[in-house]
Parts: sequence; structure tokens; C-alpha cells
Amino acid sequence: MKKIFLLAGLIASLGFSAVAKDGYKITVKFTDLKLKDSLVYLAHYYGKPLPTIYKADSGYFDKNNTITFTSAESQIGGIYIILLGNHSTYFEFLLNNGDDMTITATSKDLPTGLEFKGSPENERFVAYQKYLRNFGSKQQELQKEIGAAKTASDTAAVRAKATVASKELIKYRMDYVRNYPHSLLANIFSALWIPTVPEGEHRLANGNIDSTFPYTYYKKHYWDMFDFTDDRLVQTPIYDTKIDEYFNKLVLPTVDSMERESDTILAKTRGHKEIFKYTLWWLTRNAENSKIMGMDELFVYLVEKYFMKGDAYWLSQEDLQKYIDRVQKIAPNVLGNVGPEIEMQDFSGKKIKLSSVKAKYTMLVFWEPSCGHCQKELPQLDSAYNAALKAKGVKVYAIRTEDDPQKWQDFIKEHHLEDWINVYDPEHLSDYRSKYDVYSTPVIYLLDENKKIIGKRLDHSNVGQVIEMYERKAKSAKAN
Repeated sequence: MKKIFLLAGLIASLGFSAVAKDGYKITVKFTDLKLKDSLVYLAHYYGKPLPTIYKADSGYFDKNNTITFTSAESQIGGIYIILLGNHSTYFEFLLNNGDDMTITATSKDLPTGLEFKGSPENERFVAYQKYLRNFGSKQQELQKEIGAAKTASDTAAVRAKATVASKELIKYRMDYVRNYPHSLLANIFSALWIPTVPEGEHRLANGNIDSTFPYTYYKKHYWDMFDFTDDRLVQTPIYDTKIDEYFNKLVLPTVDSMERESDTILAKTRGHKEIFKYTLWWLTRNAENSKIMGMDELFVYLVEKYFMKGDAYWLSQEDLQKYIDRVQKIAPNVLGNVGPEIEMQDFSGKKIKLSSVKAKYTMLVFWEPSCGHCQKELPQLDSAYNAALKAKGVKVYAIRTEDDPQKWQDFIKEHHLEDWINVYDPEHLSDYRSKYDVYSTPVIYLLDENKKIIGKRLDHSNVGQVIEMYERKAKSAKAN
């Protein structure tokens, strides 16, 4: 009989877990405010910190200053926010799929003036916030002590206290991780963790001091504690900041490094729908908006490898096609490709192909006389050309994109640009816009003697630097 009873209990427990409800039920009551018929929002983070939050639901308090939010749909979970209609009173709490909780709030004591029923994890979250408030007060006191310090030893003593306090905070979080592994708050604490570089000298195999050790150690261990399998971390204000620091401050700003690191982090998130989605979206947007020359190649790489192979599951076919169209415009003119052939005519009607320009370097300039930016940039570009670029073997193939032909010729004469190869496309046969992704002006490319693109989206201040870098790289490759 005992065995039968135990088996029945096991079946019951399995059955209970099998029918556990999706969604949430969240009842909120304020004890010190009159909120009848007042608007309140249920919101959540999505990658970014405040003020970027997203509404999950909204409603109005009843006569007892109470509101209940319910949903039967499966939830990602994360850090959620109750935000009153005044947009200034709010508090955070943790939400997991299936949660059923009651929150009693005292507005004057937020964020610690909260009591939870049905959510032990949120009780621990409030305890952490109380600890954090006390930690912040101590840090303010230490800042006052630093301001009052009169000697270097006084300052060092205060900094030592601050270090001890920081270690205590880290210990608090890591103890929690050990005690409540894989819980939402534990994974949040793990995501907040940053590596501590070991002190002391670190040497290379040849005995020399390794000056890069702090960087390489920090980068190598940056993601050690982050759980890439937890989609809930997307709906916290942590991930966007963390991935931004890694890719824009730690990864070498070269296309090869960025491609390799992007593949690595996407492989870690593969199979975890929400964190994979956010990672791929972030990497693609970061590449598309990058100010670093050549990162459009990374954008092409990500779209071709992931978007065009079905990984951007959240996009409609129409939105996906926009990415594909953008790639088709960029792909022909990424760094290292031979610049697409174009043929234009000069003042006299003589047709001149880009490939016919014999020069060590060809500067391809798309501009128009009425463009305010062009009016400033072209004279400065010509000054740089006459001062140094011409001597380096640069020739200028300058294309008028729009405007009246007379204005074009007048501008060239006024600014003495006759040494340039000045051309235009009156019959619109060259398709230069799509070939060189020219939809604003000025746009400046730099080609080598074989017409390979070695610089793009340049200006008068950096053409010379690109040439120097290119020649340094070529010299190094030859030496090796």
C-alpha cells in the first residue's frame, strides 16, 4: 500500500507540473495613495535601461487602490515595472512565467516599501534592494571622506574602504547565485558580474612583461558568468549595455574580428529564441550604424549568413526584403572589391571610363554644386589634394550627381578644380547610385592602382591617413 501511495503521489506531482498555468496574475495595492480610477501601467525592460521600457498591460485602480493584471499567455519573464499614470511613481519586480502574486506597496518608501505574497524570490529581491540602498549610503559617505582627505595616505585609506565594500557587494551577489542557482535574480547577478584582473606582473614566454594582459584577461573572461540560455535576461536593463561594451570597446574593430566574435556569441544563444533574436538584431544594427570604415561588410555578412537563411524569424517577408535590398546595394562596394566600372562624360562630351584613369590612387568623389556640405568639403578636399595627396599619386575622378551644368562649371572654375577629372552622366546610363550606394552627397571613395576599394565614406581629413595605413600594411605584408 505504501508503494502504491508513493506512486500515486509521484503521478500527482507530475500531473501538477504538466498543467502548470502559463501567464501571470499580479495584484497590486497601494496603502498610502488614493488611486481610484487612476491609470497604471504594467511594463517591462527589453535590453536597454530606463527610460526605455515597453507596455505589457494597463488599467485603472479600483476604489480600494487595487488592480489585478492577468494573462494566460506564456511569458518570457524578466524585470517588470508597475508605473503609475503620473509617470514618476514606479517600482520594479521580478516576473516568471506562471507567477501568481500580490504586491502591497507604500509609495513613500519605494523601492523597498513592498510586501509580496506568493513570490519568495521577490521577497529576496526587496531584501537586496534594501542592502543596495545601504550600500549606496556608505558610498556617499566615502565620497565625502575622499573630499575631506588632506593627504595621499588619507585618500588611500578611504579607497581601501571602498574596495572592501565593493567586494562585500560582489560576495552578496555570488552567495545568492550559489544558494538559488538558475533563478532569475541569480542569473541577473551573474550577468552583472565583471572579471577582476589578477594583480601583479604577468610575463610573456620570453620573460618580457605582458602589457596587454589586463585587456586579454578581461576580454577572455567577460562572458564567464552570463547565461546565454536564459531568455529572461533580454527583458532586463543589462544585456544591451553588456554587449555594447564588448563589441564596441573590447573586440578589435576589424571586420574579421567582428565576424568571428559575432558568430561565437550567436552560437551561444542558438536555440534560445528571445536572446538569439535580440543578439542578431543588435549585431546587425550595430554594424549598419557603425562609424568605422568597412563595417558595412559585416552588415552584409550577417544578413547573408543569418537573415537570408531564415534566422530572422520575427521579420515579415516585406521587412526581410528590405534587408536583402540593402545588402544588394552595399555588397558591390565593400572594402577589397574592385570598384564597379562607370563611364561618364566631361564638359566637352568626351566619355571617360573609371578604369581608364591611370594612377597609384584614384579618389572617387560624388558631389553636387548646390549641396551645402559639398560646398564646404570640396575646397578642403582640393587643399588636401594639392598639399599632399597629389604627390602621393592621387588623381580625382569627380562626378556631378545633380544640379544645373552651368552651376557645376562655375563652381569648378571658382574653386580651381580644373586639375580634377570632372564628369557627369547626362543620360543616366552608368547606374552609379546603386553601384556605389550614393543617395546623399558628398560621397568619397579611395581606390588603389588596381581600382580596388581601400577607403569609403571619407573626407578631406582622413584620405591621407587611409593611404598611409594602406602603404604601411602593404610594406609589412611584403616584409613578411
